[in-house]
Amino acid sequence: MSRPTLPLARYRTGIAILLATLLAAGARAQVAETLLKPVFPDSVPVCSWESLTNVALPNTTIDSVVTNADGSCRVTATVTHPPTGDRVRIFIALPMQGWNGRFEGTGGGGFSGGSSFGLRGPVRSGFAAGATDTGHEGMNGSFGLDANGRLNWQAIEDNAYLGIHDMTVVGKALSKAFYGKAPRFAYFVGFSTGGRQGLMEAQRYPEDYDGIVSGCPAINFHKFVLAELWPQVVMAASSNRVSTAKLRAATAAAITACDAMDGVTDGLIEDPSRCTYDPKALVGTEVGGSTFTEADADVIRKIWEGPRAQDGTFLWYGLSRGADLSALAGARPFPIPLDWVRYFLVQDPNWDVSSLTPSEFERLFRQAVEEYGAVFGTDNPDLSRFRDHGGKIIITHGQADQLIMTEGTIDYYQRVLQQMGGREKVMPFARLFLIPGAGHGNGGVGNGGIDAVIRWVEEGLAPDKLINRGPKDRTRPLFPYPELAKYKGSGSTDDADNFVSTLPAN
Repeated sequence: MSRPTLPLARYRTGIAILLATLLAAGARAQVAETLLKPVFPDSVPVCSWESLTNVALPNTTIDSVVTNADGSCRVTATVTHPPTGDRVRIFIALPMQGWNGRFEGTGGGGFSGGSSFGLRGPVRSGFAAGATDTGHEGMNGSFGLDANGRLNWQAIEDNAYLGIHDMTVVGKALSKAFYGKAPRFAYFVGFSTGGRQGLMEAQRYPEDYDGIVSGCPAINFHKFVLAELWPQVVMAASSNRVSTAKLRAATAAAITACDAMDGVTDGLIEDPSRCTYDPKALVGTEVGGSTFTEADADVIRKIWEGPRAQDGTFLWYGLSRGADLSALAGARPFPIPLDWVRYFLVQDPNWDVSSLTPSEFERLFRQAVEEYGAVFGTDNPDLSRFRDHGGKIIITHGQADQLIMTEGTIDYYQRVLQQMGGREKVMPFARLFLIPGAGHGNGGVGNGGIDAVIRWVEEGLAPDKLINRGPKDRTRPLFPYPELAKYKGSGSTDDADNFVSTLPAN
């Protein structure tokens, strides 16, 4: 294999963001494989696929229409927002037979808005489906700057929210042109960046979708992305780079200490918010060929605690006890926050993370909140327009997410409860399901999310639980937040039927 021609730093960035994107796509690939009853009788095309090249849509060019081996026609279109000169590429897949009368939008991962690869699963299930690059090729954050090194606000807005809306408008219009009728229902399914995109749709364009599945959502983007560098800041400030072996030892020790708090010893922490394990218990032990020190324990405490200002006040949440700390605290910083700083905050592609001090971290954090909260934040708790449209949303998040702090999603949902009148008013349209022990991704929910949201929208059957499938065919029920799964006391602890819902103790 030849060596990459990209600069090494850019190459590593691309690989890491590719992994994040593929993780989101992989989670998505488990979804929407169930064939659904068509909502329209005899849903067949009313025109040839070739004629779709003649469909006229505002500020939209139909670039190509081809047939695909999966039995769909694939339309590639470009949307612009004059007079800016931007180009948002849209990919729409339309089954040539067996259309189920529904449209499904798909999302991306990292800085990637999405990929046409994400259309395969929905098409197999009979959906017309859409994806978009949200205005830029590649997976890094360089689109944030224009050719003159200034912030490219049109490209930023395309990636933050406009591109997904464009995809949805074009996808529905092409569906109507091809089948002679608009989709009866529209759903959006996304994980990570895709999860953020789904919630952004609910907040900004509440009539785009009837149902949304938002997994491990990258909401609070303007806060958590810089927080991903907090472990690096802590270690640099203390001149103590904790080894991967010690980081993983602390995680394993926390799981051991808090595993049985739910009455079942299964290698998972059911509710990390109740786990207060202190790594001082490891001080003096041999880990990975060296002694675990008080300085190591202090670093890990601060990582779990999360970013704090110079005066000690709260900035953002840390990783939960049970999450793999090495993802953000390893020898190399995670590339996505590096691009965030380089292209969106300091506007210097050559910025070196080794210069990041606690005081500079705080300054950049506050800059990001002020400058990008309204664009990338995706944290508006007022979902009244989505509710009034009749929309339903299922949010899922792993309790051991190693990239996006789970507490940030919990914080958002709690603010929705406060804004929208409490649990009794919110549960009819929005539910959060937390997945114990799950890292970044779909967490084993598989088809459960999309199947549940479809039943909720089309049959009025709200999901009282989802089933999480783990290793060795272990199943566990996931109950709507803040409910927890409690073992009945008899039967296999690997069988979801042996658990009931309970509310956490105060």
